[in-house]
Amino acid sequence: MASTRAATRGATRGATRGAIGGRARTARRVTQLIRARGAEAETFAKSSDPGVSFVGRGARAVGARSVRARARRGRTVARSTATASGEADAGAAPSAFLVGIGWFFAHQLIGVGNDVIMKYTGSNLGVAQVVFLRFLFATLTMVPVMVAMGKESWKTDRVPLHIARSALLAGGIFMYVKGLTIAPIAVVTTLNFTIPLFTLVLARIFLKETVDATRWIGTLVGFAGVTIVMQPGGAVFNPMWLVVLLSATMFASLDVLNKVFIGKESFWAMIFYTALFTTCIVAYPALTSWVAPTMTQYGLMAILGAGANGLLYCLLKSFSMVDASALAPFRYTELILSAGVGFLLFGEVPAMSTFLGACVIIPSTLYVVWKENQKS
Repeated sequence: MASTRAATRGATRGATRGAIGGRARTARRVTQLIRARGAEAETFAKSSDPGVSFVGRGARAVGARSVRARARRGRTVARSTATASGEADAGAAPSAFLVGIGWFFAHQLIGVGNDVIMKYTGSNLGVAQVVFLRFLFATLTMVPVMVAMGKESWKTDRVPLHIARSALLAGGIFMYVKGLTIAPIAVVTTLNFTIPLFTLVLARIFLKETVDATRWIGTLVGFAGVTIVMQPGGAVFNPMWLVVLLSATMFASLDVLNKVFIGKESFWAMIFYTALFTTCIVAYPALTSWVAPTMTQYGLMAILGAGANGLLYCLLKSFSMVDASALAPFRYTELILSAGVGFLLFGEVPAMSTFLGACVIIPSTLYVVWKENQKS
């Protein structure tokens, strides 16, 4: 779609340049003709009557005015055409933005759907088994993609990197699924918004990145929002909810690791081998506590695995059309989706503290992301 719009704009601009070039050539021919006739008039005046020499100057004057008028008309047409082309480009930009936002919302819908499947199956199957089946089916659904991409997509020389990424991902997903089984979806979603805050702290520790005072303040305010959601010391406080924060820490660590190795490995290889090694890592704990799934549960796990890859595809499509910084504010509509789904499917009524905490966490993470984009 983007290439179609680019081709359309290129054709329009090419036609415009051709039309303007044609007018310019016509104007040059007219100028040459007028100059030739003016020279003839001057020659005739010199050979007959000196008073007629004015005719030659008049012809040149009229010719010059005509050429200038044509030039002005040409410039006017060029400006009008350029304006129309600019308006066409401006009209295309919002459509690309809206399509990109649509892909991003599709990514969020798939993500919330995956949360529902993990919460539902996690109540009957072991958490390790859910994680194992999720990545097993994710690996299987990636095989046709790898085959289609050719031999080069299978090559990798960074097995330790894949193992490290898979270990962090396995730990993060394990604790995330555990959190879904013990906390409302809205709470898990809200606490997961802290990933950029943990990323900032970990990048300062392990990558020695410079963090200014304002970003530290934004981070501290964000963690203050976490205390509002969790209400430590309150009647509704559940210390098991801390596993969600541990999962956010794992995901932030994965982001930091990606910063180190970004661009050093094929994208498809990273996706496939990360899913494969994650499957291998969680295989043993899953098999030691294996519960025979029903056919319905197998079907849900297959959807979950395919959904994990579909989620990534939608996210990449949105990034190809809209800058990541422009998408950041829309990230938090996921809270509305998760709260609605939690209420409709599981009868979970979000506490006021969850929304109050979100009102603190969301602006602080937006600020941290904005400052990060300014730095880069």
